[in-house]
Amino acid sequence: MVGKAPRRKVCQNGYEVENWTRFRFVEFEYEERGLVCQVSLGQTTLSFLCISGGLCYINRRSQAQNPGTAGDESPPRSSRRENRTFVNPMTDWKRKSKILITCPKGISPWLAGEVRALGFPVLKEEEAAVETKGTLADTMPLNVLLRTGHRVLYHMTDFMAENPEDLYRNLRNIPWEEILHERGEHAYLCVTSTADTPSIRDVRFANRKAKDAIVDRIMENCGLRPDSGPDRDRAVVHVFWKGKAVSLYLDTSGEPLSRRGYRKIPLAAPMQETLAAAVILATAWNGREDFVNPMCGSGTLAIEAALFAEGRAPGLLRGNFGFFHLRGFDPTAWRKVRSAAHAARKETAARITATDIDPRAVASARQNARTAGVEARIDFSVCPFQETPVSKRGGVVVLNPPYGERTGDVSDLVDLYRGIGDFFKQSCSGYRGYLFTGNAALGKKVGLRTSRRIPFFNGEIECRLLEYELYAGSRRNRKEEGNGDT
Repeated sequence: MVGKAPRRKVCQNGYEVENWTRFRFVEFEYEERGLVCQVSLGQTTLSFLCISGGLCYINRRSQAQNPGTAGDESPPRSSRRENRTFVNPMTDWKRKSKILITCPKGISPWLAGEVRALGFPVLKEEEAAVETKGTLADTMPLNVLLRTGHRVLYHMTDFMAENPEDLYRNLRNIPWEEILHERGEHAYLCVTSTADTPSIRDVRFANRKAKDAIVDRIMENCGLRPDSGPDRDRAVVHVFWKGKAVSLYLDTSGEPLSRRGYRKIPLAAPMQETLAAAVILATAWNGREDFVNPMCGSGTLAIEAALFAEGRAPGLLRGNFGFFHLRGFDPTAWRKVRSAAHAARKETAARITATDIDPRAVASARQNARTAGVEARIDFSVCPFQETPVSKRGGVVVLNPPYGERTGDVSDLVDLYRGIGDFFKQSCSGYRGYLFTGNAALGKKVGLRTSRRIPFFNGEIECRLLEYELYAGSRRNRKEEGNGDT
């Protein structure tokens, strides 16, 4: 049976097994298994043996060749290499698998809420990660829309490895030539790993063995070796190795999602963007009331609040993700994801106020807000926190003062925290007040009873977001509130 030659390349990234190559058609698929067809192209005859759903073996030989060496209608010989699994990149983008979304420690409850709100199931919730399920294509909207996630890891496979040689052998059996690029601007690989196994003392050795396996496989099949290094600005593969069990992921984020791209002028000890977003979600602010942020620093809390209020997807600020650099990436599908994210923006009457006593901090915050596209949403001013303008509309007031771990001496901060309590009582009636601190003793100096104490981590520092219900007339109830049971 003679088929028609496609208009462009018949196959891509085939792996030759003797005279046969296994591949998938780009332009068309066969419906019937076991079908053999021939296509004549000048002096060359191509023979196709359909295996299933367009997955075929191909034999290319000139008419002058000896037809007795794997003839046109002969299947591939049994001597072909074992453990070769071939995948079509475009098909892989539609294959469902586990997706592990990492986050800062303690933030997973709010990340899980985001995942559910986007219509994805939450299969597991851990201290610093949420597991869901979806396709490689699903990682595009997850990377764009999530506010509290750090990395979106698409699960590839699991295997057992007792030592680095096992790790190398298993990784080399994976058809990386069908997943990563061997030439061009995308031909770069970064391998990251988490290793807790007796056979590895230094995680960098696991990185090197994994990287060697991947590039050696690509070199064997493509004749080219992609560059590799520590930069996560292109393709990133993550290896999780605990005991003898290895889980392999494609890091579709590349750089962590906390790097939105707007914080061009950071100050000392800034709050990370994903942590700021989780703090805002923890306040249950609806994005319509006022949001007041004294001691704004470089403006992270205020900017994240503005992005949330306007329904702006944080990932739209970025120009690069790890999935850009994988085979099968579909720019048209990506444009649709971006368009949908843009269309989700909304109008809001919320006003956001950000103040700081340091003019340099306010200038930095204003520039960062301009880069993020939300400068018009935020009222900036230079003043002590006690003089921060607070309207009568109600909403939330959030402060992130120094707490002595990274900035400020603890003994010098007692009066500051007492002053925050006075500011809450005197200026913020009708609001919900929030104080983010890593020092419980200083938190008690506020002098108000907390309604909630929400645990967070700022890096390795255990922190609390202290909530205060600042009812009208709270000064009359000051005695009832006691000495600050925090």
